[in-house]
Amino acid sequence: MKNRLVICTRRSRLALWQAEHVKSRLEALHAGLEVELLPMSTRGDELLEATLATAGGKGLFVRELETALADGRADIAVHSMKDVPVELPPEFTLAAITEREDPRDAFVSNRYASMAELPAGAVVGTSSLRRQAQILERYPALEVRPLRGNLETRLVKLDRGDYTAVVLAAAGLKRLGLAGRVRSLLDPATSLPAAGQGALGIECLAAREEVLALVAPLGDAATSACVRAERAVNRALGGNCAIPLGAFAELGGTTLRLRALVASTDGRRIARAEGEGDASNPERLGDQVARLLRERGADEILATLAQPAA
Repeated sequence: MKNRLVICTRRSRLALWQAEHVKSRLEALHAGLEVELLPMSTRGDELLEATLATAGGKGLFVRELETALADGRADIAVHSMKDVPVELPPEFTLAAITEREDPRDAFVSNRYASMAELPAGAVVGTSSLRRQAQILERYPALEVRPLRGNLETRLVKLDRGDYTAVVLAAAGLKRLGLAGRVRSLLDPATSLPAAGQGALGIECLAAREEVLALVAPLGDAATSACVRAERAVNRALGGNCAIPLGAFAELGGTTLRLRALVASTDGRRIARAEGEGDASNPERLGDQVARLLRERGADEILATLAQPAA
């Protein structure tokens, strides 16, 4: 059994909280195990002016960490599952998906208590095309602008008046003790979350059997089934940051219920679908819901998104 483990992580306060959380759980599980953190800067953290959709997608947050795993500087990487590309390089694997925090989106504003209270023309900040599309579908009179940076930077931009409101993941706010900033939580029926939102994933080299054995107890079976179904929808539709796609699964007994959507960025066209299936085969359910989305116009929406601007 290994007696030392190195976790590579992004340097943001939230990423460090997540890594420290995994560190403390591993040390509690395995007596005598020493766990160290290796904070790193990723390309996604450095490109603060461009949106993820134009800068290269979710892989910008994980590539440098995977390099550290490959060259032996670290044993595991801790990610927010919503930032993990649906296709990992073949030499890597997700060793565990931990129990999910609140998966919902959160409305944050210093002046208004809910999205419905915002006046026409109010500026809403979000880093997500998925959130942008769902906001504009229901509130087309609002102005949605890109919002990049770590969580604290986004709140600073709100507080200095750059935005009337911002929409953020509730999980990050709660993990950093900032739940008091939340004015309202958006029901998934109003703002369907991103695949994997609220869950943490632990990545390592697939060949590191001793590492897999150490990390496996941190996995949560219910969360894993839900996230696998959500990611299967994303994978089937070629999911990346350029696609406004939401997917959210809930477990009831041995049955998964999965809801998903694909939207145009302006929210004028949205295909929605849902289905139920056995929790033992979440990928099959994800594929089924993806097919339903295609039957309801998802391919046409995706084709429009792929066209270059005139």
